[in-house]
Amino acid sequence: MKEIYTAIHDYIDMNRENILALWEELVNTESGPEQPEGVNEVAHILSREMEAEQIKTRIIPMERAGNMLIGEWNADSDEKPVLFIGHMDTVFPPGTAKERPFRMEDGKAYGPGVLDMKAGLVIALYAVKALKAAGYTEKPVKFVFAGDEETLHRNSDAKAKMEEAVKGGCAAYNFETAMLNEGFVVGHWGAAIVTVEVTGIPAHSGHGAGIGRSAILEATHIIQELEAGNDITRGKLINCGTIEGGSGINTIPGSCKIGIAARFPDIAIRNEVFETIESAVSRRHLGGTDASYHVEACMDPMENTEGNRALYQKLEKTALDCGYGQIVMETAKGVSDSSIPVVQGVPTLCGTGCKGTGNHTDKEYAEIESIFERSKLIACAVCDL
Repeated sequence: MKEIYTAIHDYIDMNRENILALWEELVNTESGPEQPEGVNEVAHILSREMEAEQIKTRIIPMERAGNMLIGEWNADSDEKPVLFIGHMDTVFPPGTAKERPFRMEDGKAYGPGVLDMKAGLVIALYAVKALKAAGYTEKPVKFVFAGDEETLHRNSDAKAKMEEAVKGGCAAYNFETAMLNEGFVVGHWGAAIVTVEVTGIPAHSGHGAGIGRSAILEATHIIQELEAGNDITRGKLINCGTIEGGSGINTIPGSCKIGIAARFPDIAIRNEVFETIESAVSRRHLGGTDASYHVEACMDPMENTEGNRALYQKLEKTALDCGYGQIVMETAKGVSDSSIPVVQGVPTLCGTGCKGTGNHTDKEYAEIESIFERSKLIACAVCDL
């Protein structure tokens, strides 16, 4: 084993209790979608830990969401930075951590966001701490931690800020949940949330029947066209999940709203999805009605690029050389911020965080030993870039 690998392993092993303590502090700091102040507190805790290691930090404020945190270590290096990507928010409502605080039992850790992705934040931080302790001085590392990934950045410009922050990176690791089969993700699907608003002519359903125009009826035509555009075998998915409209059963409805969730495996099919939406919404089936759509949020797919696969192959070798063991290449249907560096041309791997399952539920757990194993692996991987 390389001497620097041994130094990295020794540092993590000596700091097991510190790692667990930080993990517990982060999990018990609630940072759900209704708690931007909690997200900001998570950023404060991480900034405190980073600054103690001479990692320069800065906060990018967001008006309607949790802030972003940027951290830069070894920034004086002339090399391109390695990007460590993550998010500080969870999906849980206020009070969840008081009901289910961080706890460990039978080799597993529990608590809201314990896996997705408070553990990943700790792994990212301790990978750099281990690199520093081992005397690594080559490449800089740049942390890019978002405050509203779970809501797809719909209430902020975090995506644009992240696009700017990741430019010029040599490689990116996203510390999202790891697969139980040791899979590392080279490709993710994308997703969009779209709202279609339909207007008609409201009128009494009796004496106004001749002049009224039903927004709901027009919406049903639009829905049929949207759903007919699905091609599940190719991964083109447009789900019209909600419909709201009307004011009473005796009134011809003058307005209607359709809530849509779309998914797509690559940019080409993403473009098809929006072409289908544009076509269906622009076409009128009932005179006197109108329709428009608004993209509430859109996460591009993390396309399975040659650069991603090459980065995986480097990690695969490192995993064997440093004693971690065999890993697996995977693609996933869930969305993540890993698409952002890929679109900017940066080779990226996702799912580099803690192993576990049950994300977004009260059954969420993380395998405790994997937080130490992954910290060692990613630190060693940076040495081999």
